[in-house]
Amino acid sequence: MSATAPLLDGISIEITARDAATLPTAASSLPAGTRVHVTHLGTEEPAARVEAAGAARSLGLVPVPHVAARRVPSEAALRQHLAALTMRDAHRRMFIIGGDPATPAGPYADAEALIRGDVLADHHVEEVGFAAYPEGHPAIASDVLWASLLRKQDAVREAGMAGLVATQMSFDADAVLAWIAEARARGLELPIRVGVPGPASVARLVGFARRCGVSATASIAKKYGFSLTSLIGSAGPERLVGDLVHGLSPAVHGDVSLHLYTFGNLEASVDWIARAEALPA
Repeated sequence: MSATAPLLDGISIEITARDAATLPTAASSLPAGTRVHVTHLGTEEPAARVEAAGAARSLGLVPVPHVAARRVPSEAALRQHLAALTMRDAHRRMFIIGGDPATPAGPYADAEALIRGDVLADHHVEEVGFAAYPEGHPAIASDVLWASLLRKQDAVREAGMAGLVATQMSFDADAVLAWIAEARARGLELPIRVGVPGPASVARLVGFARRCGVSATASIAKKYGFSLTSLIGSAGPERLVGDLVHGLSPAVHGDVSLHLYTFGNLEASVDWIARAEALPA
């Protein structure tokens, strides 16, 4: 067994609705029961996300549709969306984020407000995931993030549902490990899925990091395996995952595995997962 095996156990991947076309090919190479998160983009219609989640279910994968709370126009629209997912048996696990809009489109100001409503329970959702930000959030203060994280854990438990946390993408294993240790010390007990970038072009990785406020300093980028001054070529998460493996302590960090952002290149991410078992200890 390779050193990466504990992180691969329970690995999840994140796709967009338009990646559904490549899922049939990818499914045969993914571990059985792999969770497939279908992100909530404002440029994609709800029906497209339903189809992608349904496709994952039909292929023996575990769909995890995302809902961006501030993008939901009404409770009725949310109920309609959940009903459509239920018809595809793709509703049991949901991932709730706040979403980018500064002004909510409807009644939900943030992820917690949606989780505390009745809609998820009414549609027999069994597990709710939500996001965390090991390197901070460009628009939210650290103390607010910590308080919100623990309130969402409470909200999920009070609703009688299982929960998990998936983090924003990071390049910095030290920052992630320190954040997990602090989260556990503060009382976060849910499983944590560490967001790591799948194989992608350097330019795309850096662009994504900058949009999300993720640190991509020259020293971290060099450690990860690329240069900020020459945005050519591509990079995979091997070094980051290796650093995570060697830094993790079950007694300190608890239940931790990987959440892989595929950046529209599902095939490359699936290939990486297949090769990851052979990474050196």
